[in-house]
Amino acid sequence: MKAQFGKLQDGRTVDAITLSAGDLTATVLTYGAILNDVRLRGVPYSLTLGSSDIAAYEHGPMNYFGAIVGPVANRIADAQAELNGETLQFDANEGPTTLHGGEHGLHTEHWRISGLTATSLTLTLTLPHGKGGFPGKRFLTARYTILAPATLTLELTATTDAPTVLNLANHSYWNLDGTPTTEGHRLQVFAERYLPVDARMIPKEITPVAGTGFDLREGRVLSPSDAQRYDHNFCLSETRGVMKPAAVLRGTSGIEMRMETTEPGLQVFDAAPIGSGDFPGHRGVPEVGFCGVALEAQGWPDAPNHPDFPSVRLDPNETYRQETRWRFSKK
Repeated sequence: MKAQFGKLQDGRTVDAITLSAGDLTATVLTYGAILNDVRLRGVPYSLTLGSSDIAAYEHGPMNYFGAIVGPVANRIADAQAELNGETLQFDANEGPTTLHGGEHGLHTEHWRISGLTATSLTLTLTLPHGKGGFPGKRFLTARYTILAPATLTLELTATTDAPTVLNLANHSYWNLDGTPTTEGHRLQVFAERYLPVDARMIPKEITPVAGTGFDLREGRVLSPSDAQRYDHNFCLSETRGVMKPAAVLRGTSGIEMRMETTEPGLQVFDAAPIGSGDFPGHRGVPEVGFCGVALEAQGWPDAPNHPDFPSVRLDPNETYRQETRWRFSKK
């Protein structure tokens, strides 16, 4: 089902597409390819955070909520990287750092509907060469599909006509209890290593999780009062390609989300400094710090500047492919 969601400041219409199968319903926006709402039958609230106001997303405090971010998700140190002996300069939007493709990253793009059924939506986007400093004319697709009884999948593909760097991610915030924070949620991440970061949030050396607050292999209960903070990449594998378990999130409500991905990394962000400003979220009131947890399947951050990280280079003879799967259940 397609309905008008709102209008952008330049007058363009943003559509909301609702998909449904079995016990699961999801709403996706054409702006930012945003996963706006996820509903499980019998649960009276959305499992992901979002807003009913397009202004909350368009240059608003919820600009990353549920969006596809890129062309290179996460951070690029000093807003630059080398490619084929040339230094590429990107838009800096976090001090000297490029975050999620810069100020005009994918989260600000208006995608086109190229395929729609009751259970699946395909969106497409063409990025011009040089936008934000990223080379190549790139053609992107994002396909959301719901499978009964309660599985949501996201397939991302991309091609380019010139060598480039590309690392896409869905930036949804999850809260399985419909509460102001994720207090009491239990998070399990299937990673034996993670990337510590410096003061600029730029990753350093690959480090084992054993013996650290980042050892989530057996699960850990989240709490805003916990001194342990999360805005880090967990290393799931060395390469993209094989679908594998990434994380399990369980709410105190008994709702569970199992996440699988083809991506080598999972950025876990506890949303400590994040809120929706004056815009109400799906609960009807503004969202505050620790409102949800972002689990962003992606390549490792700052990969273009780390030869020992899985490469995010994309060449004209290649097709970028990513698949992420979320399975929901209630006990």
